[in-house]
Amino acid sequence: MNEEEQGIALKKSADSEENTSEASDDATDMESSDQGEDGTPVYHQANPENMSEETKRKAREFRKKLNRDVRQVVSDSIHNRVKLVVHRPEYVPDNEREYVRLSHELMPVVREIARKTLPLLEHEISAEFARNHYYGSKFQADSVAYRDFRYFAKKRPPTESPSLVVGLRIDESASMAAFGRLEAAKRAVLAVYEFCQICQIPILIYGDTADVSRLEQMSIYAYADCDKADPSDRFRLMGIRARSNNRDGMALRIIAERLVHTKQQTKLLISISDGQPKAMDDYTGSYAIQDMQQTIAEYERKGITFLAAAIGQDKDVINHIYGNERFLDITNLNEFPAKLVRIIARYL
Repeated sequence: MNEEEQGIALKKSADSEENTSEASDDATDMESSDQGEDGTPVYHQANPENMSEETKRKAREFRKKLNRDVRQVVSDSIHNRVKLVVHRPEYVPDNEREYVRLSHELMPVVREIARKTLPLLEHEISAEFARNHYYGSKFQADSVAYRDFRYFAKKRPPTESPSLVVGLRIDESASMAAFGRLEAAKRAVLAVYEFCQICQIPILIYGDTADVSRLEQMSIYAYADCDKADPSDRFRLMGIRARSNNRDGMALRIIAERLVHTKQQTKLLISISDGQPKAMDDYTGSYAIQDMQQTIAEYERKGITFLAAAIGQDKDVINHIYGNERFLDITNLNEFPAKLVRIIARYL
């Protein structure tokens, strides 16, 4: 965030005051909320009267699990004392209407990119060999010792879905509200989500902000998760918005760790951000940058590929943090959705 943006008042979520990273997981059962124009809490729920008790119970259990998992992830990092809450946002009819509006514009482009991509997936030839066959195209000399005549290996058939998983990290800092950045990010996220649905690519989409309150120093918004894919996730994405500060290294660590445990061979994590890291009390400058770079290096060793889509004024800083090979300069926000989808298609 810029210096002039530091003065933006922090919003306080109604459930934040009673949640801490050390609190009971039951505390996360409360729905995330923000304040309306008159200062009263506005709660976001997806037609709860139409949800069965079993569905509500499963949703609560999944949210509790997310909170437990991510707290464990950061327990051995510099963020271990940061008070953290993971939200599983719901949606309202306005979100559905916004989705219809945006998808009407974006889906023709998404479908065209997918149309060109799918034939490549259908004719994909795996480079992996399955061992211990009675016949095949590759002789395995080391198998002769077993004397079971399974001396050959043959190429595995193409899988029904590509071996790629995508993680999107959305910076929901207050500065994202400026110059149409938030709208551009939301359109890009929607385009990527729908492309992944068409191509059967697992996708995880998390937003994050910091310092919404004294007792919620880090907020994670799980809009879409590989472990609980839900068609309603496309409507949840419409809840992405500008909130407060940004603790980037913590967000990257949480998402990267979830991708590490997926079975796909290629694990792509894209961060969409408009500025450099800045959160209270002292998560800024070289300290925050070093944390981000160490996190990137650690998880690249674990097989994560990082890309940074810079859509704001701090492009030079973001380039410095991530490096030229991981940096995407998004100068034209109108071209952002299609550009991001095409970049992901290259990893298939």
